[in-house]
Amino acid sequence: MLARVKMHHIDIKMEGDIPQKVLSVLKEVYGKKVMISDDEYVDIEDTNWYKKMNKEMKPGDYMRIYRQNQKMTQTKLGMELGGISKQNISHMERGTQGISKEIAKKLAKLFNVSTDIFI
Repeated sequence: MLARVKMHHIDIKMEGDIPQKVLSVLKEVYGKKVMISDDEYVDIEDTNWYKKMNKEMKPGDYMRIYRQNQKMTQTKLGMELGGISKQNISHMERGTQGISKEIAKKLAKLFNVSTDIFI
């Protein structure tokens, strides 16, 4: 269980088996500002959703996701990779043009991930 109170200048966070009396006091004092969750955290890689999505992902999908996570345009990524045109980056992301081993190595270094996902 996770209980959290977050207000200006106050941040209380408790995890584990929180006694009901403590939860009652928090609710009494802080009212609706108390958030309580019984959610359990799981490793996403163990979920069926992730396993299915991982099988469907292609190298260009990974390239696009990592680029977008870095808030990088296709033009900027092309420059980072040594002057590749925006159009070629777009083709690689859509899968109409393959990603060479050389580009895969540069992508892996740039995004600090394994080369394998881009090949």
